[in-house]
Amino acid sequence: MSAKANIGVVGLAVMGSNLARNLASREGNTVAVYNRSSARTEQLITEHPEAGFIASETIDDFVASLAKPRTAIIMVQAGAGTDAVISQLAERFEPGDIIVDGGNALFTDTIRREKDVSATGVHFVGAGISGGEEGALKGPSIMPGGSVESYKTLGPILSSIAAIAEGEPCVTHVGTDGAGHFVKMIHNGIEYADMQLIAEAYDLLRKIGGYTPAEIADIFTEWNTGELESYLIEITAEVLKQVDAKTGQPLVDVILDEAGSKGTGVWTVQTALNLGVPVSGIAEAVFARSLSSQRAQRDAANSLPARNFAFEVPDKAAFVEDVRRALYASKIIAYAQGFDAIRAGAAEYNWNINLGAVSKIWRGGCIIRAQFLNRIAEAYDKDAELLSLLLDPYFTNAVSESLGSWRRIVAGSSLGGIPIPAFASSLSYYDGLRAERLPAAVVQGQRDFFGAHTYKRVDLPGTFHTLWSGDRSEVEAEPSTH
Repeated sequence: MSAKANIGVVGLAVMGSNLARNLASREGNTVAVYNRSSARTEQLITEHPEAGFIASETIDDFVASLAKPRTAIIMVQAGAGTDAVISQLAERFEPGDIIVDGGNALFTDTIRREKDVSATGVHFVGAGISGGEEGALKGPSIMPGGSVESYKTLGPILSSIAAIAEGEPCVTHVGTDGAGHFVKMIHNGIEYADMQLIAEAYDLLRKIGGYTPAEIADIFTEWNTGELESYLIEITAEVLKQVDAKTGQPLVDVILDEAGSKGTGVWTVQTALNLGVPVSGIAEAVFARSLSSQRAQRDAANSLPARNFAFEVPDKAAFVEDVRRALYASKIIAYAQGFDAIRAGAAEYNWNINLGAVSKIWRGGCIIRAQFLNRIAEAYDKDAELLSLLLDPYFTNAVSESLGSWRRIVAGSSLGGIPIPAFASSLSYYDGLRAERLPAAVVQGQRDFFGAHTYKRVDLPGTFHTLWSGDRSEVEAEPSTH
């Protein structure tokens, strides 16, 4: 075989084939392709002869078609399938070659795989790729982990296919081993929250404001010209404009109200719990999808009492603005919680993650791309150690200006019986974060009473325990580990 490829793609379903086409369209890339089912390979090369793919029917031929250092991107279903392909490649690759997992792998699996593969001298890179089918073809946001050495080869290739935002490719070396897939997981968690918040805004505008889906689409289109400008606002407007050909009704009214999930939101919440980082907005978005799928319970609960109070809207324009401001403030909370989780993960796993760089690569190509990511990048450029996005002057001011609207929306929705779990939990998080004193003192007193878990005092150093079952005197104690 005379021709050699500088990059290969294994797995030619829609994402893999689109990524391969993207790679082939960039100057300097020659792309090798392989799929377990050769029919898919044949279909791809037949439909896109202009790509100049080097196609292989066997894994051995695929490996032989790659120039050294061999570099292959795996785009197969996460789990056992990914492990099988990694094993096949690792057996055939040589030290210095690079295996890239571009799927939605759990970051702990990536840590394990990187440890096993790197022991052979082969580099293993877990790369989060966001943007869906269109992004894979036209330019995604890419979050690679792995060794610095592997990025010297891989970086220029990924930069050639990444989305461009503000003149910069939306890719950066995130960190070692599982850092890339960790950041992609948090990206998806923020995506869950963002989608739920937009859905709640729609629900308020429809049920309280009395707007039709088409009218709400127009409102969202207008919002998309300002500080809420984002891909998700844009596509929501398109969804709400759509009319069902079969019934003539708005499509949103004939879509079953049960939201699915592929698990990355759940991973985000589980990981945040393990790290001790509150991501309440993301968690409520995950739970909202779970609740939506509890059809039998929901049908049985239709007759439960509501005792709603009227949610008065004397000025519809003012109400729309309140919803907009509440949405923006809640969106800021979702991103703040997500970046808190990234910081905690970096500390736990010894990753040197540049939060400003992460925000920049999310400005284009990915699902959560939004105008205000520039503001996040600016915040971390000014202070890389920023304790919370909410402490940056821009975001402090943005939330402050929205507080009246936010509180009116949350209070009015509660009175009106409209569920807004993401809006409400985001406001509660904000109030909890800014509170001078929290009722956690009561919780710690309870813990000490039933389990001798000890407590600290505000006025003295050390750790203490009250002899609750004795004379209730206080004694110094060893710090509790529970």
